Amino acid sequence: MLVKLQDLYFKPFISEEQIQDAVQQMVDAVANDLKDEMPIFVGILNGSFMFVSDFVKKYPHPCEVTFIKLASYEGVKSTEDIQRLIGLTQDLTDRTVVVLEDIIDSGNTLEEVHRIFKNENVKQLIIATLFYKPEAYKKDFKLHYVGLEIPNKFIVGYGLDYNGLGRDLPAVYQLKTTQHMINIVLFGPPGAGKGTQANFLKDKYDLVHISTGDVFRYNIKNETALGTLAKSYMDKGELVPDKVTIDMLKAEVEKNADAKGFIFDGFPRTNAQAKALDTLMNSKDSQINAMVALEVDDEVLVERLLERGKTSGRSDDADENIIRNRIKEYYDKTAILKDYYSAQDKYFGVDGVGSIEAITERLSAVLDKL
Repeated sequence: MLVKLQDLYFKPFISEEQIQDAVQQMVDAVANDLKDEMPIFVGILNGSFMFVSDFVKKYPHPCEVTFIKLASYEGVKSTEDIQRLIGLTQDLTDRTVVVLEDIIDSGNTLEEVHRIFKNENVKQLIIATLFYKPEAYKKDFKLHYVGLEIPNKFIVGYGLDYNGLGRDLPAVYQLKTTQHMINIVLFGPPGAGKGTQANFLKDKYDLVHISTGDVFRYNIKNETALGTLAKSYMDKGELVPDKVTIDMLKAEVEKNADAKGFIFDGFPRTNAQAKALDTLMNSKDSQINAMVALEVDDEVLVERLLERGKTSGRSDDADENIIRNRIKEYYDKTAILKDYYSAQDKYFGVDGVGSIEAITERLSAVLDKL
């Protein structure tokens, strides 16, 4: 789930379990190298307090612990101006000092740490950091132990903050650069009025409506590379592979890079497709916020479609057996996805019976909460 801190949103990045595994591996490595020597572990405040606490609790040999405090962050930018706020008090002569850093990015803080300890006559200075951003690191100081290498993106949690907030989170979250995008998967059985509602919602919330059927028809009609590939499968009576479909949707998403969000209509249809869609949205630093399904009694749907068949000219709207099979197929497919999105607390069923305006209001109530 997203975390909101002041004006920014952060998405899950590193779980509590992954962090603890990394800490344990670092503890094992340091303990194995130092053996019976009693080190002094030095934490860099404020960010390292959680890391130091967990590290020394797991450390299997006697040790000493102290802290120094440096200031190096303003908002989400690492500044060049590093100030030493709280210094060391004990004598470190001929002692092994292990600096426990929560994160090393530019290396500016690390440079100050080396300056501080230069005159302390320590036996050896060892640098251990839980998180390391190799893309951002600009210094030449050796990092003796690294827990996890991460991309150069701003993170919070496990001691790390955004303007003072987020240090208490047991897991780590990454800044979501696409801040206010909303993406929904819209479902509804044949005759539920899904197309009508999609049009209302896209206009009301300024969303882009991506209908899988429309995307397929566009690509095939315009003989795009993906359309030609999809048609080659269809001409042989074979299902179009998920990868081809997701590549078409990806192209649509990229065409609308400035969109406030998307309504996905007709996709996904399987768990594999749902996972592929999650991967696609995550690559755009976004996510699916909800699966919204219009729920209508079967008999009402049959009645609606038979009535529509009188004017639509569609043969599949005129035969009751075909209609019932279409409805059954919809529920067979949707049931799987209902479970998938329910497990993420993202499934919302909406009563699809009533006037168009009333149904739009019910759908809007769901989207407004998101």
